[in-house]
Amino acid sequence: MKTSKPVAASKVIMTQLVLPSHTNSLGTIFGGTIMSWIDIAAAISAQRHSNREVVTASIDRLDFIAPVYTGWVVNLKASVNYTSRTSMEVGVRVDAENPKTGEVFHTASAYCTFVALGSNGKPSEIPELTLQTDDDKRRYEDAKKRREVRLANKAR
Repeated sequence: MKTSKPVAASKVIMTQLVLPSHTNSLGTIFGGTIMSWIDIAAAISAQRHSNREVVTASIDRLDFIAPVYTGWVVNLKASVNYTSRTSMEVGVRVDAENPKTGEVFHTASAYCTFVALGSNGKPSEIPELTLQTDDDKRRYEDAKKRREVRLANKAR
């Protein structure tokens, strides 16, 4: 029988400072930098859940909501939303904090799919997801629907 792990076991909180090297001529962060940070936070979450090396299979959706400026702090929160046999969806929320005012802004969200790899480099089974809260259950059901859409699109 497969093992099971709670969503809480995969949670990641990652904090970054936006430096001038991260920004464009407008003083706002490059979208690719945010994408890279999202991929890193999501990969750590997937590894925590699976206890395996993981690879990014897809970034299903990435929405930029508000700009982030030089000197601001970026907080990324990631956790596993859904698991199948060898893959999992990780949701990432990105918030930016203006250190001068203390205001916090939701700046981006993304859903990433990862595949766990065994020592042979092939996909490897992962633990099931234990849903403990209403939020865990809602995220799981939403992720299950997104997975069905991804699989239907892949079949086309």
